[in-house]
Amino acid sequence: MPSRSTDALFQLIKSLEKSEKRNLKLFAGRNSGAEALKSMQLFDALDKLPEYDEKLLLKKVPSVSKQQLSNTKALLYKQILGSLRIIREDMNVDMQLREMMDSARILFNKGLYLQTLKVLDKMKELARNYHQLTYLQQALFFEKKIEALFITRSIQNRADELTEESNAISEQIANVNVLSNLALQLYSWYIQNGHARNENDIKTVKLFFEKSLPKNAAELKGFYEQQYYYQSYAWYAFIKLDFLLFYRYTQKWVDAFAANPQMIPVETTMYVKGVHNLMSAHFDLMNRDGLAVCINQFKKFVQTPLVQGNNNNRITGYVYLYTAVINLHFLEGTFNRGLKMVPYLEEMLIAHGQYLDRHRVMVFYYKIACLYFGSGDNKKTIDYLNRIINQKDDLRTDLQCYSRLLHLIAHYELGNFNLLEYLIKSVYRYMAKMESLSKVEEAIFHFLRNAFKFNAKTIRPEFEKLLTKLKRYQHNRLEARAFAYLDVISWLESKLYGINVQDVIRKKYLRETRSTKKIAP
Repeated sequence: MPSRSTDALFQLIKSLEKSEKRNLKLFAGRNSGAEALKSMQLFDALDKLPEYDEKLLLKKVPSVSKQQLSNTKALLYKQILGSLRIIREDMNVDMQLREMMDSARILFNKGLYLQTLKVLDKMKELARNYHQLTYLQQALFFEKKIEALFITRSIQNRADELTEESNAISEQIANVNVLSNLALQLYSWYIQNGHARNENDIKTVKLFFEKSLPKNAAELKGFYEQQYYYQSYAWYAFIKLDFLLFYRYTQKWVDAFAANPQMIPVETTMYVKGVHNLMSAHFDLMNRDGLAVCINQFKKFVQTPLVQGNNNNRITGYVYLYTAVINLHFLEGTFNRGLKMVPYLEEMLIAHGQYLDRHRVMVFYYKIACLYFGSGDNKKTIDYLNRIINQKDDLRTDLQCYSRLLHLIAHYELGNFNLLEYLIKSVYRYMAKMESLSKVEEAIFHFLRNAFKFNAKTIRPEFEKLLTKLKRYQHNRLEARAFAYLDVISWLESKLYGINVQDVIRKKYLRETRSTKKIAP
């Protein structure tokens, strides 16, 4: 079956809302030419198709020949973007600033220099309010051009003022460029490798971070300078599993928007990503109450017109909200309740799959697999883990490794010992190749290799030995990576107590809750 992801125009049409479709008809109706009519006929046909099929499309629009199709599609694509630009213009600071620059250019070409400067003044004020440095730089450059060619103002030292302001903006842009590059490269390292695997990873990332971070970065006051500084530190801390430092800088990331609320509509995706990372930090620190508070606040934000009126914001918002809710179920040991979300998640992954990156889909599959594993449904666990393992993806090698490890444990739980003997060798080679074998994983592999030798009675002491051994590694920084992905401690305790993993976690959660209430005044 043809994929809708293969045709850009079809994707764009399917992303339109009803109001946007109506506006397109009005926009295109201003031109009554034959080509405009054909493009609207093409739009109606594409809008009704469930999947992109070129042969069927040509049958439904006989007025457009196969030779004309490419040009008609290009015209329609241009018309859609033009109509969207009109109705979204007042909602987008970038578009407002570009319109001001266009107006200034038109007035300049008319020789109306004083009017041009007035427009540029308004443009600079708007750019400053929203920290749009590149537009501010453009306005200053244009203003310098006018002042150099024409005598327009009587203000003394105007040349010095413009020079000083231009230099300051250029320095700010340079700082933003360096810090945004650093944040992006650290994030890219994480997407590729996950958390630091060993001491060498930590040394490599630390050396790169310290070498790339500007010496005066902590003193910079600009919004974007601070944002990328916080993001760089957050990713650096996350990679080296310093979850407390990760929490501190994700909180600063979100607080920067609280101090500049006008930037939330401008950088909504960046704000949502910051809140997502803050919720992840609460989860990594096992701060159930902090996570619950963040989820409630984020739920309200996701329902605002700012998010609901933008397809990208809405999808991203729900993805991060569902992720956080699943994490809350993990902390509370309510895995069965979390499984009720799975049908909605599956629908979302199908309906919005073309807008979701592979990394995010892999994370969902892993979390769903963990929900099933914790509830005791090992067959379903394997089904979802296979979706990750069979992708043969080069993203998140850490997630690939731990998917395989959990896959082994699920097969062990099902008693698939013949298959397990082969899988252990395969997974061990894979993890060794990826340099992902820590002492925790080595201990698990050693246990699984010998598990076949024991019966129901003699296996219990082996579980106890492994549990005692792994608990010694819980507070080891380099071993924390394994526990961040796989709660093997709770699994071993579930084997000793004869209950599901979720019941072990639930008991821990309720015990901690009662202890907290006793301590509270």
